[in-house]
Parts: sequence; structure tokens; C-alpha cells
Amino acid sequence: MIRVILHTDKKWGIGKKNDLMFSLPKDMKFFRETTSGQTVLLGENTLISFPGGKPLKNRVNIVLSPTMERDDCVIVRSLEEAFEEIKKAQTDVYVIGGASVYRQMLPYCEEVFVTKVDADGGAEVFFPNLDEDENFVCVSEGEPMDDNGYTIRFTTYKNLKPIQL
Repeated sequence: MIRVILHTDKKWGIGKKNDLMFSLPKDMKFFRETTSGQTVLLGENTLISFPGGKPLKNRVNIVLSPTMERDDCVIVRSLEEAFEEIKKAQTDVYVIGGASVYRQMLPYCEEVFVTKVDADGGAEVFFPNLDEDENFVCVSEGEPMDDNGYTIRFTTYKNLKPIQL
């Protein structure tokens, strides 16, 4: 199964200056627990934004990059190559950013895990508003909770018409 996982501000913003907008320990714990032992698909800039520019531990990291050369993750040069690696994956695949990778992969994802933050993060980059997309329906919405001074809510959207690889 292909899923997207991310947090957004109240305007569906996802980042600024190639970084997250908020420090959210509960959201990070959810992300870690959900993606650990799985396969993650990300873009080059997202990888660069990680501490030390290193891939996430305990996951197969597939990085979409036209130029990057590394041996500590699986590098794919195109969406078609990414699809081939996804087909080989022995686990669920989580798309973890950035905006371009989200946009390209969203039609293929069956579920989207969105941690909604009730704040304006001053985003420069945005995720599509799934509440306005007829192909997506919110199937789960958790209770609001405090996370480092922000009110967050864990939600799950289902893609009603995912494109099969």
C-alpha cells in the first residue's frame, strides 16, 4: 500500500525554507512509529533537510533525484524508476515529501495521514487541500490535543480512486 504522511498548518502549508514549520514531538513520534520498518519515498531536498543529510534509520529510503550519487539509500532518477522500486518493496511505502514528490505521488496513494496544526506556519510550500478534492474523503479525525503549544489533530484521508501501479 502507498500512503502519504505529513503535517500541515491550517492553510495546508507544509514548509518554509526547506524545513518543517513546527516542532511537534507527538507528531514526530507518530511519524517514527508509523514509518519505522517501512519504505519511505522522498525527494532530494527532503533528504538534505534531515539532520546531517542522512537517510532515516530503520527504513528503506528511496530518493527521487536526477543527480544525487550515494550508497546509503536507493536513488531513482524518474517517477518510473520510483514505481519499479515501489513494486519491489516488501513493506508499505510512505511518501514523506517534498511538495513535488507529494504532488506526483498523491494520485497513486490509497491513504493520507495528515496531522493538522491549528496555526498559520507562514508556509512557502503547500499540500493540496484534500477537503476540496472529490477523490479524497476524511475517514478518521482524532480529538484535538496539545503538542508543544500547538493544537493538533491526527486525520486520515482515503483516496476513492487511487491509480494502480
